[in-house]
This record gives sequence, C-alpha cells and structure tokens, in this order.
Amino acid sequence: MTSFDRETEDRINSNAQNANLKSAANDFFLKSFLPKYSYNFRWLGRPIIQYPQDMVAFQEVIWDVKPDIIIETGIAHGGSLILSASLLAMLDYCDAIEQGEILDPRTPKRRVLGIDIDIRAHNRVAIENHPMANRIDMIEGSSIDHDIVASVHEAASNHERVLVCLDSNHTHDHVLAELEAYAPLVTPDSYCVVFDTVIEDLPADIFPDRPWGPGNNARTAVHSYLKSHPEFEIDKSIDNKLLISVAPEGWLKRVALMDWMPRPTA
Repeated sequence: MTSFDRETEDRINSNAQNANLKSAANDFFLKSFLPKYSYNFRWLGRPIIQYPQDMVAFQEVIWDVKPDIIIETGIAHGGSLILSASLLAMLDYCDAIEQGEILDPRTPKRRVLGIDIDIRAHNRVAIENHPMANRIDMIEGSSIDHDIVASVHEAASNHERVLVCLDSNHTHDHVLAELEAYAPLVTPDSYCVVFDTVIEDLPADIFPDRPWGPGNNARTAVHSYLKSHPEFEIDKSIDNKLLISVAPEGWLKRVALMDWMPRPTA
C-alpha cells in the first residue's frame, strides 16, 4: 500500500466519526430527494436514475471484482444496464491489451442480464439500438418468478465471476425473495448490491403512493437476510466513502464460500 492509499483509507475511516460531515450529507440527500436530483443524469445517453456517488462506487467495485456477468433486477430506462455494459467492455479491452490480443467488439466476453416485470417498448428499442446492446440480455417478467429465477441461474452457470444488483420492487418481502433467489449466485469476493436501502432513513410521507416505506423496504430485507447468511457482510468502507448514497448498508460482499460451488467457464 502506498502512502496515498493509506491516507485515503484513513480519510474514509474518519468519515464514520465525523458527525458534522455525515449530517451535512444526510441533509443534502433529504433536500435533493423530492426534487428528483437522481433523475438528472445519463450514462452514454440513457437516463440512469442514480446518484453520481453510487455510479463512481460501482465503477470501483467492477474494477476490483472484474465480473464476467452482471445480473440486474430493474431496468427502467436502461441507463444502469448501459453503465454495466460499458464497464465490462473496458475490462475486455484491458484484458486484450494485457494478453496481446486483438479485441473483436462483435463477440464480447462479459455480459449483462437485466430483468424487469415491465420493459416498456420505447425503452427496449432504445436499449437494443445502443452501441452497448450486444452485451445486454433482457428478460421481461417478475424477478421472483420461479421460471425466471431458473433462467437467470442457467445464464450465470456459464460464468466464473458473478455480480448482482437488486433495484426493482423495494418492499421487504420482494427484496428478501430476490436475495434468496440471486445472492447465492454471487461468487466469493464479489458483491450483491441492494439499492434504495435509504428508504429506511426517509420520512414515511415521502412515499404516499408506494407500497414501501420505513420498516418495509430493501434495508429491512438486507438485515433479515444477513441473520442467516454469514457468508455476506456489509462493506461499511463504501458507506463511509460515499456518505451520499441510495444504498447505505446495501453493498453486500461475499466473504465466505458457504453454499457456493465453482461454475464452469463458457
């Protein structure tokens, strides 16, 4: 570790004890949520509906893990799929440089699989016509439907390193069912990223037309899941680094081999 790395780690650790900084970050999030601050950003032309801090953290995780497939529940406008695909394209490019190979963009090694209960026609067309489209597969239907779960498991079985992102229905029961279905696919030292855990910290009246809210959301599902799954732990260093995030306590890292079997390469 270089001196710069040590200084960075010390700064990140100190954030956890900096009450003023944490309060300011929380205040910004509360004041930016209702104006839909996260709706203002795009990735390679597609709306992504994420906070920039989470996008940067995701990039760092992808570089460290170097997944062969990213599985995402929730598609919306497709910006997150495009983000994942572009990051995987860069990994393929770096691999080709290191190995002295000629990269053929028509036959990508790494892929993204998105699942959504309703892929709207205009979003599907935009995603399928994007330059990153040949890295993206989409499945329409409930992410917790038995047949869809089976299809996702089959797709993941052909890849050595798997990363999962959950960002669809944010109720406790739905997210817990997604965790039970997809977290086992996550390979050691990779992540299951559970978005919108921040709902637990927001006022209940912010969600008058939604089935989720404080006490019934992605964070409560995460805590319930972790009680019986010690192979995962919350990566608090990401929370301490970001301070502003829709996924506090949602960056779950697989730290043990429990219930995991090596998957054959394609």
